[in-house]
Amino acid sequence: MGRIQEHPVLETKKETRQVSFTFDGAKMTGIDGEMISSALFAAGITRFSLHRKDGAPQGIFCANGQCSQCTVIVDGHAQKSCVTPLRDGMDIRTLDRLPALPADDEPLRNYEKKVVNCDVLVVGGGPSGLTAAIELAKLGLRIVLADDKDRLGGKLVLQTHKFFGSEEDCYAGTRGYEIAKILEKELRSYKNVTIYPETSVVGIYKDRKAGLFVENRRYLIVSFEGLIVSAGARERSIVFPGNDLPGVYGAGAFQTLVNRDLVRAAKKVLIVGSGNVGLIAAYHVLQAGINVAGIVEIAGEISGYKVHADKIRRMGVPIYLSTTVLSAAGNGTVERVTVAEVDKQWNPLLETARTFAVDTLLIAAGLTPADEFYDMAEHFEFKVVKAGDADEIAEASSAMFGGRIAGLKMAKMLGEDVVIDDTWLKKAEVLKSKPGEVFPLDPVTLSDKFKPIFTCLEEIPCNPCTTVCPKSAIKLKDKIGTIMDVPYLAGECIGCGICVAACPGLAITLARKVDEKTAEVMLPHEYIASFKVGDKVTLTDIDGKEIEKAEVVKLQQNKKYRTTLVTVRMSVKNAAIAAGIRVQDEKETRPLPEPVLDHIPDNGIVCRCERVTLGEVVKFIKEHKVRDINQLKQIRVGMGACGSKTCSVQFPRVFRAAGVDFSTVAEGSIRPLSVETPMSALINETEGE
Repeated sequence: MGRIQEHPVLETKKETRQVSFTFDGAKMTGIDGEMISSALFAAGITRFSLHRKDGAPQGIFCANGQCSQCTVIVDGHAQKSCVTPLRDGMDIRTLDRLPALPADDEPLRNYEKKVVNCDVLVVGGGPSGLTAAIELAKLGLRIVLADDKDRLGGKLVLQTHKFFGSEEDCYAGTRGYEIAKILEKELRSYKNVTIYPETSVVGIYKDRKAGLFVENRRYLIVSFEGLIVSAGARERSIVFPGNDLPGVYGAGAFQTLVNRDLVRAAKKVLIVGSGNVGLIAAYHVLQAGINVAGIVEIAGEISGYKVHADKIRRMGVPIYLSTTVLSAAGNGTVERVTVAEVDKQWNPLLETARTFAVDTLLIAAGLTPADEFYDMAEHFEFKVVKAGDADEIAEASSAMFGGRIAGLKMAKMLGEDVVIDDTWLKKAEVLKSKPGEVFPLDPVTLSDKFKPIFTCLEEIPCNPCTTVCPKSAIKLKDKIGTIMDVPYLAGECIGCGICVAACPGLAITLARKVDEKTAEVMLPHEYIASFKVGDKVTLTDIDGKEIEKAEVVKLQQNKKYRTTLVTVRMSVKNAAIAAGIRVQDEKETRPLPEPVLDHIPDNGIVCRCERVTLGEVVKFIKEHKVRDINQLKQIRVGMGACGSKTCSVQFPRVFRAAGVDFSTVAEGSIRPLSVETPMSALINETEGE
């Protein structure tokens, strides 16, 4: 595995302090303060525990503190490695089934109850939490913001791509991790805001108080008047044989390892899901110098933005529609994944099976809102608002704008004299719009001057190209009347290439005719350039089809947008359809000569914490006529360390497999506390040590 030493967008040469630790007695080094899981991955270790039920190996899944897959023993105590910072001298060991209870024969040394008062508690420092807190801070309200990561920004921190949306309203054209820094800097400028990083909100209570596990070591009670829940979302698991093997984990976890911690987390991956999360994950994988065997999607069409899918295909990644995962298999970790096409009822067609030799399977099958605190707060009749993915799964550009509105809604609840502009509400609806109509590529007649060619053919909320053009020569077609409209050239192009560099979808090129046979085309490139001026590169069209090899005549780095502009000389006949440069060799996407069928559907794990299979749950439902989710706890479903956060999203499918209409099933009781908290922390016994 190792570290990423070179990246086309991220700065890899950071000042870090190396520390020593041991894993199962072997001496290793890592970076002080990085998460233990990242240090272990960098050392090539992906197996963190052996399950108590059958000794099955366990690895990470969410890398977000939401599940328990990555638990290890740290200095004698069981800890989630993805949220535990590495420190010098740590003794880290594989969790072998159940951990031994540490000795508890010391008398109570001290106890201190710590309470902080505020007007609004904001749970989560992602894009919506940050913008909500900023709006409230502007009004002079006392804000406490708690986030469980070591830096603010949520998923923004993991995003190396340029954002869609409106430049005016949500920093469109700026990369996600840069937006996170902008918002954090603004929030920290307000003296009436208190920020608790590396802090989980453990629970909320009927007396309008919340418990905070601060820096994973001490307990703080926050008394609040209003609550904003902007806790984001968690990865969805899916059920198939081998779904709990080390090497099967969420796309967000991969982005955490690769983009936040610069760990080369795999050699070759396969991705499940063609939504924006899966498509962007493929982009991030390639940027990190890792190969992608392909993307599989059970639906018959791509669910993410067309421009995302187009650029991934151009880079050499195939997308298999109407295709599902049959199984993942390997000796203690993923070594191969078998997929197959499905019929109209989504049943796999085994005769179409193909097997890929990969070491990682990324699950990008959707997200589940982390909104439990909102439901509890409503039940307690608190003043509460939810924002971002906790409210509705959408793009981060939508979450930022929605957070601003959520902040003002909370201010009104608290009696502040504020007015929410109607135009804000309309913009919010546009930003979370689903993709609209797809148009054909406009015919282009080349001249001796550069002109832009737009392969942004789908209606999506995006307008940076219109705002960056120094001549204001790019407009949006007035079909819808919003930033959903597609762009066109309405004036004179001066060939500066700024629109090419700024486009989030890498969906603009510039082309001009040199003579009757030759043309020059300027293309965006956001990968490590393995070529130089004079080399030949493979060009593809919008769909990823190879069209010809062209000579590189100029390389220009746009520092503002961190995009390389590559000018090539090619034939006139193909210049108008050239859309990208092939990044990945076709051989990296070939399946094995013969499929390997490890297909026993009932062996798929539903409850990852307790290792309860689909077959076991379906059998129990049928035998006991289960109509209440709480009954499943008898076979340990939902009783594990994650508090049923992971398995609960599978319940509709599981009951359907047992022949039960899920709408007739009573809801299960959820655990009141969201994060495991040591008793010593609850009484602040170790404070000051």
